[in-house]
Amino acid sequence: MSQKPEFILTLSCPDQRGIVHLVSGLLSQYACNIIDSAQFGDAQSASFFMRVHFAAEDDSASHTVLHAAFAGLAQELGMEWQLHDAHHKPRVMILVSRIGHCLNDLLFRHKSGLLPVDIRAIVSNHPDFYQLAASYNIPFHHLPLATGAPEGVKRIQEKKILEIAEAEDVELVVLARYMQILSQQMCEDLKGRAINIHHSFLPSFKGAKPYYQAHERGVKLIGATAHFVTSDLDEGPIIEQDVARVDHAMGPEELTAIGRDVECVVLARAVKCFVEHRILVNGHKTVVFK
Repeated sequence: MSQKPEFILTLSCPDQRGIVHLVSGLLSQYACNIIDSAQFGDAQSASFFMRVHFAAEDDSASHTVLHAAFAGLAQELGMEWQLHDAHHKPRVMILVSRIGHCLNDLLFRHKSGLLPVDIRAIVSNHPDFYQLAASYNIPFHHLPLATGAPEGVKRIQEKKILEIAEAEDVELVVLARYMQILSQQMCEDLKGRAINIHHSFLPSFKGAKPYYQAHERGVKLIGATAHFVTSDLDEGPIIEQDVARVDHAMGPEELTAIGRDVECVVLARAVKCFVEHRILVNGHKTVVFK
């Protein structure tokens, strides 16, 4: 039995009366049935955000037809919008260095069907995880980059990463503990389609060994933050965060182990939200429809 075409519409526009009515009316006009819908009006920015998951009951309601229909409404309301095929698995590239817990977690979730993505490549500045990639039959690209490498060398390596992304038609780049600071140009090239996991509950404890810093301060909560990559280091719009409670009896190694578990969960949630088109950027923040 063939699946009915399903789509996800995401939009943002200046807030005004009647947006939900107009969108649902257009869908009804094209014999589409709403499966779930979420919306949010932000009083501070006077902006409206919406995500609609719907099925086309009539075969004539193709992506091309619906896209053309929404284009007119979008222009009328000043919308930024996208229409996605809900059955499409976005093409993903993962960047990693030498700490592999997030990579391993994403690969397992992908293999087990918990994460609906098509992982096209794993790229690393170290060769450590080529066997792990091979075990999942995913191409592994080793692009060395020494610590403190000159800017010119770094840009050459980054261009190779972008060439792989372009060749694989990648829709999302995931920095799964990729321990290199991306150049401003690289951040611009990946704007809106690169997610990083920060091994801390931002904005505290930036820099090296955050769990050791947390231990020295006697914290009672540690956490992790997934955010979009921008040229402002670790200050991109936040997508997902979580924390774990700790106490004075735990050493820095135990805090690190607990923290890494949190990182895996937070990054996986953020990636899943992205591939299900649940994230809309609202200035320096995000609206994430659960």
